[in-house]
Amino acid sequence: MAFTSPPIDILPRHGVLIGGRRGEGGGQVHAHIYPATGAVTRELRLADANDVDEAVRAARAAHPAWRALPGDKRRDMMFRAAALLEQAMGDLAQLSVIENGSIMRAAPFVAMDAAQKFRYFGGWADKIQGLTVPTWGAAAHDYVSYEPCGVVGAILPWNGPLFAATMVLAPALAAGNCVVVKAPELAPWSVLRLGELLAEAGFPAGVVTVVAGGGDVGAAMVAHPGIDKIQFVGSGATAKAVLKNAADTLKPCGLELGGKSAVIVFADADMKEAARRGLSGGVSANGQGCVNGTRLLVERAIYEPYVAMLGAMAGHVVAGDPFDQTTMLGPVISDGSLQRIMAVVDAAKASGARVVSGGERIGGDCAGGYFLPLTILADVGPDDAAAREEIFGPVLTVTPFDSEEEAIALANGNDYGLGGYIHTSDLRRAHHVAARIDAGQIQVNASGEAMTPCVPFGGMKQSGYGRLGGEAGLHEFLRIKNVYVNLTQPMVAA
Repeated sequence: MAFTSPPIDILPRHGVLIGGRRGEGGGQVHAHIYPATGAVTRELRLADANDVDEAVRAARAAHPAWRALPGDKRRDMMFRAAALLEQAMGDLAQLSVIENGSIMRAAPFVAMDAAQKFRYFGGWADKIQGLTVPTWGAAAHDYVSYEPCGVVGAILPWNGPLFAATMVLAPALAAGNCVVVKAPELAPWSVLRLGELLAEAGFPAGVVTVVAGGGDVGAAMVAHPGIDKIQFVGSGATAKAVLKNAADTLKPCGLELGGKSAVIVFADADMKEAARRGLSGGVSANGQGCVNGTRLLVERAIYEPYVAMLGAMAGHVVAGDPFDQTTMLGPVISDGSLQRIMAVVDAAKASGARVVSGGERIGGDCAGGYFLPLTILADVGPDDAAAREEIFGPVLTVTPFDSEEEAIALANGNDYGLGGYIHTSDLRRAHHVAARIDAGQIQVNASGEAMTPCVPFGGMKQSGYGRLGGEAGLHEFLRIKNVYVNLTQPMVAA
């Protein structure tokens, strides 16, 4: 059966959206590849450093008026944006499928989430309040105020560009910042369309600018003296380059990076539910989600039955045409990514891992794209590369443990600290283990429900720092100012 032809006519035709201008960038022509077939969708002329300059000038020109706009006006504009995002949900879902192979049965929820972020943070726009501070010594009035950072540069990943864009834009705009957004060249379409929708919602020219580009554009943004803060979402390797670049201007950076999140399954868990949710780490975002639970740690008493149940369930995970509503798993982003993932799987097999499902590239109707079936590797040692490194594909590893303390040690035994998942019916154990895991977001008997706009999201260790979401996410884009007013009577000359 032939794959559905993607609706190319809905793809944006411009590579930059700056100050109300939609046009080509000044950089190289990039041929976007649809990962499901390996075919070119459309060529796009990307931005360059000159476009970054123009975007920053537009943002700095717009910032004084945007910052001064009363909170209720920003709130109402963000609510209008939320309504437009809901109206455009169908197009945004299709763009998400085309740009990175997201599956259609999940893509509309990303567009709905985008609208929710603008509603949630729109509600904060008129509630940014300071506080007074009682002092001692001389009579004084001391207060703290919160002000926008200024111009924020948002550098986004290809695996969830719309999700990441709204995760940054909604709080940054509510706080009174202007934002220069870099859409990823591998998956630019949904972010470019988002920029159009924000303009339609009435955001003044320059408040949000979008430049599609690669690493050179990101580097130009980080180095630019007119950008006051960088919010980077991506890999740890790139984050290190971002920090080195930002050091020249002492620019603050928020980092939301990768993960190798552990899923701890205790013997008292609902095994069928824990297996179903355990599989989700290899399926969600086609296995390319930073917070996906991909390292399954299972109590030895139920280890073999759990592994068998995983294998049986994996057989029902349908990979194929992302536009088909029955498809549960789409392609990875590129052939290079697929080859890298396969090398990790082959190395794990050579080290003694047991292949429970998958493990070989999918042929047939999927042969033209970058498809790997849901791959489960059991008996993976905690020091094996497959259990320590972020694979970023539909691959799960399974490792047994014998005690609660061993499970905690295994969960904390790598360099990442983004997410953690615990399956148990013991409330004491749930709280105890959650408190001991070094990760920014812990989910108990869950596998994704916590990713809502009202809660803080971010990592520890090499998964980054700073938080996006919730009140903490709003404060990431606010600066603190303290004002001290001396109230003592001036001395009168004799």
